[in-house]
Amino acid sequence: MSSSGIVAGSPHEMRQRIRAIVGAASGNLVEWYDFYAYAFTALYFAHAFFPAGDTTVQLLNTAAVFAIGFLMRPIGGWLFGRIADRMGRKFSMLASVLLMCGGSLLIAVIPTYETIGIAAPILLLLARMAQGLSVGGEYGTSATYMSEVATSRNRGFYASFQYVTLIGGQLLAVLVIVVLEFSLTTEEMRAWGWRIPFVIGALAAVVALYLRSSLHETTTAEGRAKKEAGTMRALLQHPSALLTVMGLTAGGSLAFYTFTTYMQKYLVNTAGLEVKTVSILMAVVLLLYMGMQPILGAVSDRFGRRNLLFVFCIGGILFTVPLLGALGTATSAGSAGLLLLCALAIVSCYTSISGVLKAELFPAEIRALGVGLSYAIANALFGGTAEYVALRFKAAGNEGAFAWYVVAILSVSLVAVLFMPDMQKHGHMRDENSLPR
Repeated sequence: MSSSGIVAGSPHEMRQRIRAIVGAASGNLVEWYDFYAYAFTALYFAHAFFPAGDTTVQLLNTAAVFAIGFLMRPIGGWLFGRIADRMGRKFSMLASVLLMCGGSLLIAVIPTYETIGIAAPILLLLARMAQGLSVGGEYGTSATYMSEVATSRNRGFYASFQYVTLIGGQLLAVLVIVVLEFSLTTEEMRAWGWRIPFVIGALAAVVALYLRSSLHETTTAEGRAKKEAGTMRALLQHPSALLTVMGLTAGGSLAFYTFTTYMQKYLVNTAGLEVKTVSILMAVVLLLYMGMQPILGAVSDRFGRRNLLFVFCIGGILFTVPLLGALGTATSAGSAGLLLLCALAIVSCYTSISGVLKAELFPAEIRALGVGLSYAIANALFGGTAEYVALRFKAAGNEGAFAWYVVAILSVSLVAVLFMPDMQKHGHMRDENSLPR
């Protein structure tokens, strides 16, 4: 019997779990759509917020603002993680998606640099800070929630849907851009068309608010009332868990953003492919990548999450340099797509189990805070700066060095895996069989 009195494995229980996953995932998808809409429209709006100049310089400026959004994530991870552990996962997820809605709406209506001068990039920065704060809180809370509503035997499969919707957010952003590119001229996209994705994101966030309002809570009043719930003092009693999450996230996030958000610009600026061709390519690749997540999540339930992480780290160390080199010289969308799928198959060994393996490292009373804060710190330092660092290497005339930088950080992740215990045998969630309360 579960804690709610429902027979474990019953059809009613299964429906409860599916509703919980769908409800949490809907907001997660909107959050990440809004966040990535910025990355995929940067090619069109860079000129609108920064003075005229070299295209690479303008992209560097927009990438810097993108990175600052990531630097807000640790604050969001701490704030919303604390809220989730002390006030409930549901409340935290509602608050984070509401903040994302406001950030997207602001970007949609900001006047250009030509109209209001320096106020334009300042407002853009503030909007990105709000979005970074929101996403910083979203990851830890949704990863925790999706892990808690699953059973121990299929936790990897259920929790993998966090990255299904995270990638789905990217995919949706790409699809919106593709539709706009084929509906509007390049001049129209640069003038006003780039604003449309942000309007869509703000409206979608309202829908997500409605869907999340029906979520059940996975924590108990007794757990939330504990003195140590959501506190830094309690979190710092788990230093090995904190370091493990940061080590895994450093390489995982860097690899993820290298082969997803940065890849659009890389294939245009370095490989020389057409913008519209790359947009379609990324849509197809992201769709296939999304489908890899539940498959590998189920694999982790059977063969162990630690084994999957070894495949990710060792595969990334061995193949990142040749894959990025080949992608930079790709002459067709087909060859670029195959190379990119190979890279993302390796990255999937991390992304499919990212949320659940981190949730398993922390006890329930500090789980959202532990996952959100430690992930956000490493993600801000390595994931959010991936595009900026890559463009810096390119501007310095040494673009190939970026691949070796990725390999170096993946080596740090490998060390974290070597010292990480088997969470399915020793993790804090091994005896939990939660149902929404």
